[in-house]
Amino acid sequence: MYFVGTDIGGTFTDLFAVEVETGRSLTAKVLTNHDDPTSSVSRGIEQLIATGEVRAEQIARVLHGTTLVTNALIQRRGARAALLVTEGFRDAIEIGTEHRFDLYDLDIDKPQPVIPRHLRRPVRERVLADGTVETPIDLAQARAEIAALLADGVDAIAICLLHAFRNPVHERALRDLILEMAPGMHVSLSSEVAPEIREYERASTTAINAYVAPIVEPYLRALREKLERMEVRGALLVMQSNGGTAVPETASQFPVRLLESGPAAGAIGAAYIARAIERQKVLFFDMGGTTAKAFIVDDGAPIVARKLEVAHVYRFKHGSGLPVQIPAVDMIEIGAGGGSIARIDRLGLLKVGPDSAESEPGPACYGLGGSLPTVTDADVVLGYIGTESFLGGKMRLDREAARRAIAQHLAEPLGLSVEEAAWGMHQVVNENMASAARVHLLEHGRTPADYAMVAFGGAGPTHAYGVAKALRLRELVVPWQAGVGSAFGMLCAPVSFDLARSLSVPVSEARWDEIAAFLDEMIEDCRRKVRDAGVPPEAIVAVRSVDMRYRGQGHEVQVDLEGLDWPDVSAEEVLDRFRAEYERLNAVKGPDAPIDFVTWRASARGPVPDLPLRAGAAAGKAASRSRRLVYFGADRGFMDTLVVPRPSMEPGESIHGPALIELGDATVTVGPDATALMREDGLIQVTLVH
Repeated sequence: MYFVGTDIGGTFTDLFAVEVETGRSLTAKVLTNHDDPTSSVSRGIEQLIATGEVRAEQIARVLHGTTLVTNALIQRRGARAALLVTEGFRDAIEIGTEHRFDLYDLDIDKPQPVIPRHLRRPVRERVLADGTVETPIDLAQARAEIAALLADGVDAIAICLLHAFRNPVHERALRDLILEMAPGMHVSLSSEVAPEIREYERASTTAINAYVAPIVEPYLRALREKLERMEVRGALLVMQSNGGTAVPETASQFPVRLLESGPAAGAIGAAYIARAIERQKVLFFDMGGTTAKAFIVDDGAPIVARKLEVAHVYRFKHGSGLPVQIPAVDMIEIGAGGGSIARIDRLGLLKVGPDSAESEPGPACYGLGGSLPTVTDADVVLGYIGTESFLGGKMRLDREAARRAIAQHLAEPLGLSVEEAAWGMHQVVNENMASAARVHLLEHGRTPADYAMVAFGGAGPTHAYGVAKALRLRELVVPWQAGVGSAFGMLCAPVSFDLARSLSVPVSEARWDEIAAFLDEMIEDCRRKVRDAGVPPEAIVAVRSVDMRYRGQGHEVQVDLEGLDWPDVSAEEVLDRFRAEYERLNAVKGPDAPIDFVTWRASARGPVPDLPLRAGAAAGKAASRSRRLVYFGADRGFMDTLVVPRPSMEPGESIHGPALIELGDATVTVGPDATALMREDGLIQVTLVH
């Protein structure tokens, strides 16, 4: 029986398959077809089947991560969606928070909502902050507005009424009315998608959910049908941004939760490895063809944020994107991947990214029509990537084409040699990623030197040595399946579902029996979603937490509620937890002021899959070792470097740098001042000397 993880990226679609009983595993990697991403998955599975190691009927589970939702938002290719709001709040989604992410630029472009003003319609009703109905809903007026939207040809309708998170009765009445008038219409309720305070964020999240739902459901159905035609009839699960998986029905209902499914899977895979190597603090570095990302993994689990931003107007500038109020693995994204394009800016400086050559036309060395210099071209020129061994020898690279692209666009205009320009690209990328990762760690109160690095991605292991060196990290760990790390991570992810509901209560007035019943209802909703994926009830673990703040503050602190004696909870014990967490985050004690509960959170998860890591997992013939010249900077120049195919390494073997360890779909750089050890479990552990 095999489980298969599939991750559709901007350049490649990665697959990782593992035989559950033995731990036997294999990988596949195909160029992404952006016109029909499901065909990339089917071609990858065909590639796995062609090895003779796995048969279609042996595949018992397919776990899938996709960039479909993210791309639909960035490219504005979602459905024609409408939004119903409380009368007087038609423009709240456009006004936002009135926050200017750049105070000194008078011409900044703010992110435009996915639903234009003429498709945002008011409804006469009003629910107060305590859930009391002040103005009953005017269904006759609502019917007229809905009829106008249907005549305009909308495909989905979002509903975000004021204070619906406290009392959803009017939102549900509108949904019933819409389905009466247009059976089969997708309807997103804010009281189900994001039942939390903050009107702009709640409306934005609900609108995005409706905007992408009509394209996600047919996509997942088409993928399921394609798998069945291939006689792959195992369960299909979809990766979510929070690091858990869900059945397609849940994913179709809440497609906004798929926004960062691929990166989240990589973080879960890194957490799995962190537990395997018994490291409490791990910095996960993932560099693919389009972007690089960094995540913090503490105590075997990645940090999860309560919201994220997407579709930035100014890439990687916080505040310039659309807010989405869903749980997501916390990460920092850097505009640097193997396909990132280098250029000279107007000041004559070398810049790399954020735009990428992606899979079409690809880097110049791919020979697929690309002519601009990319990071991959630089790595080929410098010797880090072998022209004959790329993708395990399945794709030959054109080194001369890479040299021509760098010479024409960078080296000649800057008066440098091709190697100097390529090294400049390599260093700019490494320094940019190290700087971003350093800021990410410090913002979370972490010290970089305390962390080991785990590297994933097709380009991650190549650049991880340079990034780790810039951060002065002492240890780097690379799994043999690093090139398809997100696909591997999907197999490590439990089935899960998270829920948050705002209910503001002063701690001094808390009625714990009512709160316990409120949380139990949320827990049951989460458990139901997990049971729908086939997880036995006795295997489901549920946890509770609450967001708290000093009265008058604008931001909350999340406090764990596990281990308390429900419903006989001691308010002082909860307050002690809040004060301790507040001091940890802010390095100062909080004021002597009233404290409020704001948003309650529940989560249910199935068991974490047990995937044995072992040295023999990388199938393939052990190719012979060789040597080639690799450039390690102006002070060292080209150095005679050992090239080691990973299957030729034995457990316990140490290799002193300079060396390159070729994994098939990625290459590990071992610098002149580093040593690589092949562990018994197949992980490559690189020790750096500073």
